[in-house]
Amino acid sequence: MRPVIPYVVAALLFGVGVYGVLRRRNAVLLLMAVEIMLNAVNLILVTADTTVRAALPHGGQVFALFVIVLAAAEVGVGLAIVLQLYRLRASAALDEVRLDYHPDENDSPAGDASGERPTPPGFGTATAVGPR
Repeated sequence: MRPVIPYVVAALLFGVGVYGVLRRRNAVLLLMAVEIMLNAVNLILVTADTTVRAALPHGGQVFALFVIVLAAAEVGVGLAIVLQLYRLRASAALDEVRLDYHPDENDSPAGDASGERPTPPGFGTATAVGPR
């Protein structure tokens, strides 16, 4: 088999993944795009392992297994973050996430005398959302 074909396919997969990371606004689709890029890297590692056997015996396949484990961990942590974001916002859109929120020194985590914790700006109360 010619090693050029898997390299071209991996480059195309990686390009599709980069496009998905740059263009998608939904967190779940962003995670899927990252998974596509990791699969492209796996294809390159396995192809390089089959074409260059002299350096390391099955080194590319071992690295591919490490990438698969890394991808599984990334999916677990990423989906936990996405689910928490959906619980807080009732949406998985990444444009609505505020990264510049810094609590004031006067805001205590215990809240005021009523016992309620202060709601940070940009975070509304969770409400039930019906079918759209």
